[in-house]
Amino acid sequence: MANIGDVLTMLIPNGGYIASGDDYEGIQFLECDPITKAQFTAGFAKWDSWKAEQDLKAATDKAALLAKLGITADEAALLLK
Repeated sequence: MANIGDVLTMLIPNGGYIASGDDYEGIQFLECDPITKAQFTAGFAKWDSWKAEQDLKAATDKAALLAKLGITADEAALLLK
């Protein structure tokens, strides 16, 4: 389940806000365009599917890079130790 930080990161990825508490009224938009309370509330419903898409994209990108390098994930892990 998403928290306020998750939703704000999804809706405003470049930051520019401060959140105090767990509700919309605690958000201060400092260096970004403000979102509406409706957008904020809807973000909680959208977060799970957005996160799943992000995870799938990351896994696909990783697999493509490993294939390009011709190595397995275990071999790549050895290189990072």
